[in-house]
Amino acid sequence: MQAPLVYSHDTSPATGTTVPIMPGIEWICMPLPFALNHINLWLLAEEGGYATIDTGIATPEVREAWNTILANRTLTRAIVTHLHPDHVGMASWLEQEKGAPLWMSQGDYLTATLINASIGPFSTTALIDFFIRHGLSQAMSSAFSERGNHYRKGVPALPNSYRQLFAGDVLRIGSHDWRTIVGYGHAAEHMSLYCEELHVLISGDMLLPRISTNISVHPANPYGNPLKLFLDSIDRFLELPPDTLVLPSHGRPFRGLHSRVAQLHAHHVERCDILLKACKGHAFSAAEIIPALFDREFSDPHQTMFALGEAIAHLNYLVHAGKMQRLEQPDLIRFIS
Repeated sequence: MQAPLVYSHDTSPATGTTVPIMPGIEWICMPLPFALNHINLWLLAEEGGYATIDTGIATPEVREAWNTILANRTLTRAIVTHLHPDHVGMASWLEQEKGAPLWMSQGDYLTATLINASIGPFSTTALIDFFIRHGLSQAMSSAFSERGNHYRKGVPALPNSYRQLFAGDVLRIGSHDWRTIVGYGHAAEHMSLYCEELHVLISGDMLLPRISTNISVHPANPYGNPLKLFLDSIDRFLELPPDTLVLPSHGRPFRGLHSRVAQLHAHHVERCDILLKACKGHAFSAAEIIPALFDREFSDPHQTMFALGEAIAHLNYLVHAGKMQRLEQPDLIRFIS
């Protein structure tokens, strides 16, 4: 039996304020206009001011919060864990208005640029067509079309240049070294940061205390196996000390990363077992199988995109493992175990 997670704080910072984690590290909580209603950012003190880890989504509320927080602080750089709007959305504004250059992996910077520009398989049209082949209803596909490029609403622009992060880079931030740990499955090239001296991991979305990060298949890589990539990636955290303090993008800071990795593996095994039983002798599309995976209905495109992408990820995982068959027709893809 795994030990329970231990949280270092009882409450999150109010919008526009910071809470000290330890000397040189401050916690910011920015609002999100989704069911998942917040993202954590982390200020790391260094010469000349503070580096921020992630930036928040581009909304007036987040911009106002940044102006309040930076009223008596200088931002030196924005180190972004990955491409999703809640992480990179304010990067262009922070560069232009606050003079903070973007540091990011190449995989995520380029993918963000393609999605923002809606190019080829990264376009909204390609996403809708991909989901239709996996059983998306006509009504929901129309809702996707009406929504348009939703990514661009959260990331209206990206900086024209960036400082590239590589796996295993050591960044000197203040008086401490932080090593980048690359993760796959959730994003193209997600970068977490670990400080050995402090025993602190800034995990981004790769390790969250209460929910499993979304793992999806996308049109550009329809046969991909992001779930295996994700599970292999979080296993790298097992190399870190058990008492490491984890600073996640969502939820409160916690200790117990080894337990959390085990919990996530168990969660995805359970999801796969559900699919194997549901598809035993019966072929279903990913859209048809969503009710077996989730105990609620999805009526909006945002949540439907996550649910359908995650269903496909688990089905692809089982196909790659030789436990499921993929049945392709010109207009529909089904799976059977």
